[in-house]
Amino acid sequence: IYEKCLSLGIDITKDYIPVAPAAHYLCGGIKVNLNGESSINRLYAVGECSCTGLHGGNRLASNSLIEAVVYADAAAKHALSMLDRYEFNHEIPEWNAEGTVTNEEMVLITQSMKEVNQIMGAYVGIVRSDLRLKRAWVRLDMIYEETEDLFKRSKASRAICELRNMVNVGYLITRQAIERKESRGLHYTIDYPHAKK
Repeated sequence: IYEKCLSLGIDITKDYIPVAPAAHYLCGGIKVNLNGESSINRLYAVGECSCTGLHGGNRLASNSLIEAVVYADAAAKHALSMLDRYEFNHEIPEWNAEGTVTNEEMVLITQSMKEVNQIMGAYVGIVRSDLRLKRAWVRLDMIYEETEDLFKRSKASRAICELRNMVNVGYLITRQAIERKESRGLHYTIDYPHAKK
């Protein structure tokens, strides 16, 4: 742990290890059936992102070990039982990079990744508000436009594809949070606090 932190510029003999619960913005959002299947054909959701109901109405996510193991097993068995029913397209053409250039502006990608992380952590984290969500939406939109422009001019790379995925997931999470007009479990907004009983 010491060596890993040091490689990231963190000396744990002098500084704390920074920890942020930012991943909770995706906690428990995907409803699944007993096989771990979501409402999208052939898409399974298991673990922190899924909503199984095994722990009751207030426990949105599958973050208990037993629950994750049970659903992972059920999803794997179901997926294997369905494999023979699917046809696979083996005639996918090679990627055409004609008209693009090798991306030498890696700093643009890494900086945008940092910005998406900061936006999601600061504005779409555990405690939200309409103002924060709107600010996140506007900033994500700007990064989206910049990323698409860079993607169209660059050769496809793992980094640029990861950034595009991050921006799209950020959009989806933020849009869902904007549409939610209630607080439930981890999805807490100061504009719509828990109803008093």
